[in-house]
Amino acid sequence: MDRVETLLKEQQLKDQFDNLEKHTQWGIEYVEKYTKFVKERSEIETNYAKQIRNLSKKYQPKKNSREEEESKYTFCRAFLSTLNELNDYAGQHEVIAENLTSQIITELSRYLQELKTERKSHFHDGRKAQQHIESLWKQLESAKRKFERDCKEADRAQQYFEKMDADINVTKADVEKRISHKARQQAQMRHQMAADSKADYSSYLQKFNQEQNEHYFTIIPNIFQKLQDMEEKRIERLGICMKTFADVDRQVLPIVGKCLDGMTKGAEAIEPKTDSKQVVESYKSGFEPPGDVEFEDYGQPMKRTVSETSLSKNEAKEKPAGKSKTKLWPFIKNKNKGSGPEDFSHLPPEQRRKKLQGKLDELNKDIQKEMDQRDALTKMKDVYVKNPQMGDPTSVDPRLLEISQNIEKLQFEVQKFEGWLAEVEERMPSKSDTHRRSGLYETQNNTTVANNCAQDRERPLSSPDGSYTEEQNSETQVKATVNPVPTSSTPEFDDEFDDEETLPTIGTCKALYPFEGHNEGTIAVAEGELLYVIEEDKGDGWTRVRRNEDEEGYVPTSYVEVFLETNAKGAMTYI
Repeated sequence: MDRVETLLKEQQLKDQFDNLEKHTQWGIEYVEKYTKFVKERSEIETNYAKQIRNLSKKYQPKKNSREEEESKYTFCRAFLSTLNELNDYAGQHEVIAENLTSQIITELSRYLQELKTERKSHFHDGRKAQQHIESLWKQLESAKRKFERDCKEADRAQQYFEKMDADINVTKADVEKRISHKARQQAQMRHQMAADSKADYSSYLQKFNQEQNEHYFTIIPNIFQKLQDMEEKRIERLGICMKTFADVDRQVLPIVGKCLDGMTKGAEAIEPKTDSKQVVESYKSGFEPPGDVEFEDYGQPMKRTVSETSLSKNEAKEKPAGKSKTKLWPFIKNKNKGSGPEDFSHLPPEQRRKKLQGKLDELNKDIQKEMDQRDALTKMKDVYVKNPQMGDPTSVDPRLLEISQNIEKLQFEVQKFEGWLAEVEERMPSKSDTHRRSGLYETQNNTTVANNCAQDRERPLSSPDGSYTEEQNSETQVKATVNPVPTSSTPEFDDEFDDEETLPTIGTCKALYPFEGHNEGTIAVAEGELLYVIEEDKGDGWTRVRRNEDEEGYVPTSYVEVFLETNAKGAMTYI
């Protein structure tokens, strides 16, 4: 094989190794690039899940009374369901991030180390084979040059011998004979050296050809095949990871779908009518609508059925009172902006009933909690009695005594609130009463209407501002604490009555019980006192009366017996 051709093939083979080395290095960098891409995607999923969880947590209802209020409405429950499902939805994105990390990032990181090690090994074997064939080529070249040099030396020695032999034949001198003999020996030695070099050269040539054949047809193809297999495995592994990348998302789709279905189900469960009824139920006051405003006939003379002298007897007890302002109950503002009285008497009947019931529920829960603690301590004490080494039974007694006292206090509170609740429920309108459901009033055109005091005493007193008090049923005396009548309510209604004319007398009334009338807008009366009626009870439990031209105010309707004049429109009976 020509030396130039061999060198050319060696150079081509070296170039192929360089190209393969660059390509496989690029392949490794591409795997690292894809790994980085999946890692960033995983971080995005983690951050997205965290933001979704924070969003869901931010809008979760707070642990307060408002939460219980919101839970009554279907749209609030739907939103809460959306928040809960959104939290689960965020969990699925966390699952995506975890699976991307465990199934792709971790696997590719491990595979990259193996790939780099395998690539390094293959190229090391290739360079080693290349160096071996180059070493054999150098040995062959050395043997060839030595054979060539020895051949030339043998030719020169032969030529010298032949020349000397020719001179001997001519001169026949002894000296020349000795020189010719030496030249022959030198020529023979050179020929022998040339023969040995030829043998070495032949041996190296045979060995090189054999090694070269194995190098180009066995060793290098095997290395290339290994590199090809390595590259195919790399590409196959990338394909598997890309498929896994899609499968990770696909695996959570059913659960994500359930989360979305939960949101949809919650939205479909919204019932506007139910929610609106809840609003009505929550803010229902229990007030009865006021009756019709009566026509006041100023053309008719006032008729007094009671003598003036009967009123003059009580003049010594009279207390001056300013002009009272009449307000319609829907527009009255409650001045009790704080927590109000313990019995919630400042609230409308229905709201008061709900507050009392809620308070009773809380007290019963507290009692049950204390009783559970008492039972646990009692069992502990029994254990100490049976096993004194475990503890002193008397050490539990102080705590048991404290719990018993707490239970007694709570039970007393329960009895108190139950009493208030019973009074409220007894005085509230009956649900079976059709007249109350329709909100109608009946007008009776009787000349004299006597109020049933026994029934009225059982009804809550309502001040004109919508506040409520309770009275104790007593045969001898009934004391009522009436909340103050507001003096600063809606301006337009205040102004409406500031300049009104003196109302005409429509009848008289007799006080059945004494009434102190400490609150503004009320008037104090003594038992048996006779007063003029200038405004009937409008359904709020108050009757407006006058003692003289300058002193008038409200008294509880259940405290007086009313007698209307014949020309009055009639008595409004609160059904």
